[in-house]
Amino acid sequence: MTQEDTEAIERATLAAVAPRAVEELDGWLLPFDSGTVGRAKSAVPLRHEAPADAAGLAEWIGQRYAAQGLRAAFRIADLACFDALHVALQERGCQRGKPTLTQTGDLRALLALAPGAPGDVDTAPDAGWASVFLGEGFDPVDGESRVQALSRAAGTLFGSVREDGRTVAAGAMALGHGWASLHGMRTEQSAWGRGLAGRVMAGLARAALARGYQRVFLQVEAGNAPALALYRRAGFTSQWTYEYWTQDPVGTHVGATPGAELTGR
Repeated sequence: MTQEDTEAIERATLAAVAPRAVEELDGWLLPFDSGTVGRAKSAVPLRHEAPADAAGLAEWIGQRYAAQGLRAAFRIADLACFDALHVALQERGCQRGKPTLTQTGDLRALLALAPGAPGDVDTAPDAGWASVFLGEGFDPVDGESRVQALSRAAGTLFGSVREDGRTVAAGAMALGHGWASLHGMRTEQSAWGRGLAGRVMAGLARAALARGYQRVFLQVEAGNAPALALYRRAGFTSQWTYEYWTQDPVGTHVGATPGAELTGR
Protein backbone atom coordinates (compact mmCIF):
# COMPACT_ATOMS: atom_id res chain seq x y z
CA MET A 1 0.00 0.00 0.00
CA THR A 2 1.26 3.45 -0.88
CA GLN A 3 0.68 6.55 1.23
CA GLU A 4 -1.62 7.73 -1.57
CA ASP A 5 -3.68 4.53 -1.17
CA THR A 6 -3.90 5.10 2.58
CA GLU A 7 -5.13 8.64 2.07
CA ALA A 8 -7.70 7.56 -0.53
CA ILE A 9 -9.03 4.84 1.79
CA GLU A 10 -9.40 7.23 4.72
CA ARG A 11 -11.19 9.81 2.59
CA ALA A 12 -13.47 7.13 1.17
CA THR A 13 -14.19 5.79 4.66
CA LEU A 14 -15.52 9.11 5.88
CA ALA A 15 -17.46 9.76 2.68
CA ALA A 16 -19.23 6.42 3.21
CA VAL A 17 -20.40 7.19 6.76
CA ALA A 18 -21.24 10.85 6.06
CA PRO A 19 -20.51 12.66 9.35
CA ARG A 20 -22.41 15.91 9.82
CA ALA A 21 -19.20 17.95 9.43
CA VAL A 22 -15.52 17.35 8.63
CA GLU A 23 -12.46 19.55 9.08
CA GLU A 24 -9.19 18.87 7.28
CA LEU A 25 -6.06 20.39 8.72
CA ASP A 26 -2.36 19.41 8.74
CA GLY A 27 -2.87 15.98 7.19
CA TRP A 28 -5.74 14.93 9.45
CA LEU A 29 -9.47 14.52 8.94
CA LEU A 30 -11.62 15.54 11.90
CA PRO A 31 -15.18 14.26 11.50
CA PHE A 32 -17.85 15.58 13.85
CA ASP A 33 -20.97 13.54 14.54
CA SER A 34 -23.18 12.54 17.46
CA GLY A 35 -24.20 9.08 16.20
CA THR A 36 -22.84 5.68 17.19
CA VAL A 37 -20.55 5.08 14.19
CA GLY A 38 -17.00 5.37 15.53
CA ARG A 39 -15.44 6.20 12.17
CA ALA A 40 -17.79 9.15 11.76
CA LYS A 41 -16.57 10.89 14.92
CA SER A 42 -12.88 10.00 15.32
CA ALA A 43 -9.90 12.03 14.10
CA VAL A 44 -7.75 10.08 11.65
CA PRO A 45 -4.42 10.79 9.92
CA LEU A 46 -4.43 10.72 6.14
CA ARG A 47 -0.94 9.25 6.01
CA HIS A 48 1.02 6.91 8.22
CA GLU A 49 3.71 9.38 9.22
CA ALA A 50 4.97 10.44 12.65
CA PRO A 51 3.61 13.83 13.74
CA ALA A 52 6.23 16.48 14.44
CA ASP A 53 4.68 17.37 17.82
CA ALA A 54 2.55 14.52 19.13
CA ALA A 55 1.54 16.21 22.38
CA GLY A 56 0.67 19.47 20.63
CA LEU A 57 -1.34 17.61 18.00
CA ALA A 58 -3.38 15.74 20.63
CA GLU A 59 -4.09 19.01 22.45
CA TRP A 60 -5.09 20.82 19.27
CA ILE A 61 -7.45 18.06 18.13
CA GLY A 62 -8.99 17.98 21.58
CA GLN A 63 -9.68 21.70 21.33
CA ARG A 64 -11.30 21.36 17.90
CA TYR A 65 -13.70 18.69 19.19
CA ALA A 66 -14.45 20.72 22.32
CA ALA A 67 -15.38 23.65 20.07
CA GLN A 68 -18.00 21.39 18.48
CA GLY A 69 -19.35 20.33 21.88
CA LEU A 70 -17.86 16.85 21.51
CA ARG A 71 -15.27 14.78 23.33
CA ALA A 72 -12.26 14.03 21.15
CA ALA A 73 -11.75 10.54 19.79
CA PHE A 74 -8.92 9.25 17.63
CA ARG A 75 -8.66 6.37 15.14
CA ILE A 76 -4.99 5.54 14.77
CA ALA A 77 -3.08 2.72 13.08
CA ASP A 78 -1.09 0.51 15.42
CA LEU A 79 2.24 1.41 13.80
CA ALA A 80 5.58 2.47 15.25
CA CYS A 81 5.38 5.89 13.59
CA PHE A 82 2.52 6.74 15.97
CA ASP A 83 4.22 5.56 19.19
CA ALA A 84 4.80 9.11 20.43
CA LEU A 85 1.18 9.99 19.74
CA HIS A 86 0.05 6.89 21.64
CA VAL A 87 2.05 8.09 24.64
CA ALA A 88 0.60 11.61 24.36
CA LEU A 89 -2.94 10.22 24.29
CA GLN A 90 -2.28 8.02 27.31
CA GLU A 91 -1.04 11.10 29.16
CA ARG A 92 -4.36 12.78 28.31
CA GLY A 93 -6.20 9.91 29.98
CA CYS A 94 -7.28 8.18 26.76
CA GLN A 95 -7.87 4.45 26.57
CA ARG A 96 -7.39 2.34 23.47
CA GLY A 97 -9.64 -0.43 22.24
CA LYS A 98 -11.69 -2.09 19.50
CA PRO A 99 -8.76 -3.20 17.29
CA THR A 100 -10.03 -3.18 13.72
CA LEU A 101 -8.42 -4.47 10.54
CA THR A 102 -8.38 -2.52 7.30
CA GLN A 103 -8.46 -5.11 4.52
CA THR A 104 -8.26 -4.80 0.74
CA GLY A 105 -9.23 -7.08 -2.12
CA ASP A 106 -10.27 -7.42 -5.74
CA LEU A 107 -13.94 -6.99 -6.60
CA ARG A 108 -13.82 -9.85 -9.11
CA ALA A 109 -13.04 -12.32 -6.32
CA LEU A 110 -16.30 -11.42 -4.58
CA LEU A 111 -18.34 -12.74 -7.50
CA ALA A 112 -17.39 -16.32 -6.55
CA LEU A 113 -19.17 -15.92 -3.20
CA ALA A 114 -22.52 -16.42 -4.95
CA PRO A 115 -22.30 -19.18 -7.56
CA GLY A 116 -26.09 -18.91 -7.77
CA ALA A 117 -28.07 -15.68 -7.72
CA PRO A 118 -26.29 -12.61 -6.34
CA GLY A 119 -28.19 -10.17 -4.17
CA ASP A 120 -30.29 -7.33 -5.50
CA VAL A 121 -28.71 -3.87 -5.73
CA ASP A 122 -30.48 -0.53 -5.49
CA THR A 123 -29.22 3.04 -5.59
CA ALA A 124 -31.34 4.04 -2.58
CA PRO A 125 -32.27 2.12 0.57
CA ASP A 126 -35.81 0.91 1.06
CA ALA A 127 -37.69 0.04 4.25
CA GLY A 128 -36.81 -3.63 3.95
CA TRP A 129 -33.08 -2.88 3.74
CA ALA A 130 -33.28 -0.65 6.81
CA SER A 131 -35.31 -3.23 8.75
CA VAL A 132 -32.40 -5.70 8.84
CA PHE A 133 -30.43 -3.25 11.02
CA LEU A 134 -33.28 -3.09 13.53
CA GLY A 135 -34.00 -6.80 13.86
CA GLU A 136 -33.31 -9.29 16.63
CA GLY A 137 -29.71 -9.29 17.83
CA PHE A 138 -29.01 -5.65 16.98
CA ASP A 139 -29.09 -2.58 19.19
CA PRO A 140 -31.93 -0.48 17.71
CA VAL A 141 -30.24 2.84 18.57
CA ASP A 142 -27.01 1.77 16.89
CA GLY A 143 -28.92 0.28 13.96
CA GLU A 144 -30.88 3.45 13.32
CA SER A 145 -27.71 5.53 13.51
CA ARG A 146 -26.02 3.33 10.89
CA VAL A 147 -29.03 3.38 8.60
CA GLN A 148 -29.03 7.17 8.70
CA ALA A 149 -25.27 7.45 8.11
CA LEU A 150 -25.18 5.06 5.16
CA SER A 151 -28.39 6.43 3.66
CA ARG A 152 -27.20 10.02 3.49
CA ALA A 153 -23.83 9.20 1.86
CA ALA A 154 -23.70 10.14 -1.82
CA GLY A 155 -23.17 7.46 -4.48
CA THR A 156 -23.69 4.42 -2.25
CA LEU A 157 -25.15 1.14 -3.51
CA PHE A 158 -27.48 -0.89 -1.30
CA GLY A 159 -27.46 -4.69 -1.50
CA SER A 160 -30.26 -6.98 -0.32
CA VAL A 161 -31.32 -10.59 -0.32
CA ARG A 162 -35.10 -10.84 -0.32
CA GLU A 163 -37.18 -13.93 0.37
CA ASP A 164 -40.96 -14.04 0.13
CA GLY A 165 -41.10 -10.25 0.03
CA ARG A 166 -38.93 -9.80 3.13
CA THR A 167 -35.32 -8.61 3.28
CA VAL A 168 -33.15 -11.06 5.24
CA ALA A 169 -29.63 -9.79 4.48
CA ALA A 170 -28.28 -6.36 3.64
CA GLY A 171 -25.11 -4.40 3.04
CA ALA A 172 -23.81 -1.25 1.39
CA MET A 173 -20.98 -0.41 -0.97
CA ALA A 174 -19.67 3.12 -1.26
CA LEU A 175 -17.85 4.24 -4.41
CA GLY A 176 -15.27 7.00 -4.46
CA HIS A 177 -11.61 8.01 -4.39
CA GLY A 178 -10.76 5.09 -6.67
CA TRP A 179 -12.11 2.46 -4.28
CA ALA A 180 -15.27 0.51 -3.59
CA SER A 181 -15.84 -0.16 0.11
CA LEU A 182 -18.10 -2.52 2.02
CA HIS A 183 -20.12 -1.26 4.98
CA GLY A 184 -22.98 -2.34 7.21
CA MET A 185 -23.07 -6.04 6.33
CA ARG A 186 -25.97 -7.60 8.24
CA THR A 187 -27.87 -10.91 8.13
CA GLU A 188 -31.10 -11.56 9.99
CA GLN A 189 -30.44 -13.91 12.88
CA SER A 190 -32.84 -16.59 11.61
CA ALA A 191 -30.93 -16.75 8.30
CA TRP A 192 -27.37 -17.16 9.56
CA GLY A 193 -25.19 -19.86 7.99
CA ARG A 194 -26.84 -19.86 4.57
CA GLY A 195 -24.30 -17.81 2.65
CA LEU A 196 -26.54 -14.77 2.30
CA ALA A 197 -23.75 -12.30 3.10
CA GLY A 198 -21.81 -13.71 0.16
CA ARG A 199 -24.78 -13.11 -2.11
CA VAL A 200 -25.03 -9.50 -0.93
CA MET A 201 -21.32 -8.96 -1.53
CA ALA A 202 -21.43 -10.58 -4.97
CA GLY A 203 -24.32 -8.39 -6.08
CA LEU A 204 -22.60 -5.24 -4.88
CA ALA A 205 -19.31 -6.27 -6.50
CA ARG A 206 -21.01 -6.88 -9.85
CA ALA A 207 -22.61 -3.42 -9.71
CA ALA A 208 -19.32 -1.73 -8.78
CA LEU A 209 -17.42 -3.54 -11.54
CA ALA A 210 -20.00 -2.32 -14.04
CA ARG A 211 -19.20 1.22 -12.89
CA GLY A 212 -15.49 0.77 -13.54
CA TYR A 213 -14.18 -0.06 -10.05
CA GLN A 214 -11.69 -2.86 -9.40
CA ARG A 215 -10.35 -2.44 -5.85
CA VAL A 216 -12.34 -2.86 -2.67
CA PHE A 217 -11.64 -2.34 1.03
CA LEU A 218 -13.45 -2.90 4.30
CA GLN A 219 -12.89 -2.56 8.03
CA VAL A 220 -13.62 -5.48 10.34
CA GLU A 221 -13.16 -5.88 14.09
CA ALA A 222 -10.20 -8.13 14.85
CA GLY A 223 -12.28 -10.43 17.05
CA ASN A 224 -15.08 -11.01 14.54
CA ALA A 225 -14.18 -14.58 13.54
CA PRO A 226 -17.19 -15.28 11.24
CA ALA A 227 -16.54 -12.12 9.24
CA LEU A 228 -12.81 -12.76 8.99
CA ALA A 229 -13.45 -16.28 7.67
CA LEU A 230 -15.81 -14.94 5.00
CA TYR A 231 -13.40 -12.22 3.93
CA ARG A 232 -10.50 -14.70 3.68
CA ARG A 233 -12.59 -16.74 1.27
CA ALA A 234 -13.16 -13.57 -0.72
CA GLY A 235 -9.43 -12.93 -0.98
CA PHE A 236 -9.16 -9.96 1.38
CA THR A 237 -5.80 -9.31 3.04
CA SER A 238 -5.05 -7.06 6.02
CA GLN A 239 -3.11 -3.85 5.42
CA TRP A 240 -3.08 -2.30 8.90
CA THR A 241 -4.84 -2.46 12.26
CA TYR A 242 -6.23 0.63 13.94
CA GLU A 243 -7.63 1.26 17.39
CA TYR A 244 -9.92 3.89 18.83
CA TRP A 245 -8.53 6.16 21.53
CA THR A 246 -11.00 7.96 23.76
CA GLN A 247 -11.43 9.15 27.33
CA ASP A 248 -14.64 7.11 27.48
CA PRO A 249 -14.47 3.34 28.07
CA VAL A 250 -13.83 1.58 24.76
CA GLY A 251 -15.73 -1.61 24.07
CA THR A 252 -18.26 -3.34 21.90
CA HIS A 253 -21.54 -1.45 21.56
CA VAL A 254 -24.15 -3.02 23.82
CA GLY A 255 -26.93 -5.00 22.26
CA ALA A 256 -25.03 -6.53 19.34
CA THR A 257 -25.02 -10.29 18.95
CA PRO A 258 -21.67 -11.89 17.93
CA GLY A 259 -21.81 -12.98 14.31
CA ALA A 260 -24.67 -10.68 13.39
CA GLU A 261 -22.44 -7.91 12.14
CA LEU A 262 -19.77 -8.49 9.50
CA THR A 263 -18.09 -5.12 9.19
CA GLY A 264 -16.28 -2.90 11.66
CA ARG A 265 -17.43 -0.03 13.81
